[in-house]
Amino acid sequence: MKSVCSFASLGLLLVLLHLSGCAFVRGNYGEELGQGDITSITKGVSSRSDVAAILGAPDRIVEASGREIFHYYHYDMKTGFVLIFSRTNIKSSDTFIIFNEAGIVEDVVAGKRKPPLAFQFWPFD
Repeated sequence: MKSVCSFASLGLLLVLLHLSGCAFVRGNYGEELGQGDITSITKGVSSRSDVAAILGAPDRIVEASGREIFHYYHYDMKTGFVLIFSRTNIKSSDTFIIFNEAGIVEDVVAGKRKPPLAFQFWPFD
């Protein structure tokens, strides 16, 4: 009797694992900026309107220490589920354009994406 109950439990577990299946989802948020776009912004010369014409409207505008900062970002998310295993990767690119009190570009800070992990869960490379 005990082996029949154990066999039924194993069978139920296998059916549940089979029904869970797999799913893959990918999503993006924000516009990806090209490096050529960023290099055309000149420190000490480009104005707010120049930056907006080159990169478009910023995703966020922040004020800090009397300076205005245009924040551009892009997020890329991938999630995969296979049976009971799952993996989520989120990558982000952030670009900050810092203006002085006169509205001229003082600095451009662009984040770099990290290289992929040495081990990646299939199907993400």
